[in-house]
Amino acid sequence: MSTTATQIQQVDVRGPRFAAWVTTAVLVLTLILSTFSLPAATILLALQAIVFAIGAVAGPKRSPYGQIFGKLVAPRISPVTAREPVTPLRFAQFVGFVFAVAGTVGFLAGSTVVGTVATGFALFAALLNAAFGICLGCQIYPLVARFRNTGRASTA
Repeated sequence: MSTTATQIQQVDVRGPRFAAWVTTAVLVLTLILSTFSLPAATILLALQAIVFAIGAVAGPKRSPYGQIFGKLVAPRISPVTAREPVTPLRFAQFVGFVFAVAGTVGFLAGSTVVGTVATGFALFAALLNAAFGICLGCQIYPLVARFRNTGRASTA
C-alpha cells in the first residue's frame, strides 16, 4: 500500500475513544481481579492483548471494539464530523499490546508488581485517550516514524 493511500485512511474520532473507554474498563477490572485472582487477571489481560494486536494489525475499524462501535454505536449517533488518520492509531494499539504482553508475562511469572505496573501504564494511556482525547501512542508516532525514515535514508 502506498504512503498516500495510508494517509487517506481515516476513522471517526469517536470510535477510538469508545474503544479507549472499553479498554479502560477492562484494564480496571484486570487490576481489581489481580488482587483476588491472579489467573483471572492474567486471562483478562491476555484477551486485551489480543484485542490490541488485532487493532495494531488490522486497524481500528476491524478491532473487536471498533466492530462494536461500527455496528452498534455509530448507527445510533450523529454523523461523522471529525476524522483521524489510522496509522498513528495502529501504532498506539501496538504500544498497548506491548504493555499488555509485559503485564501478562509478569502475572504468569508470579510478579504481581510487573503485571500491575504494565497494566497501570496501559490504563493511564487508555484513560487519557478516553477522557481527554489525548492518544499517547499517536503523539509518539511522528517521532518514531521520523526515526524509521531517517534509518532508511542512511542505509540507502
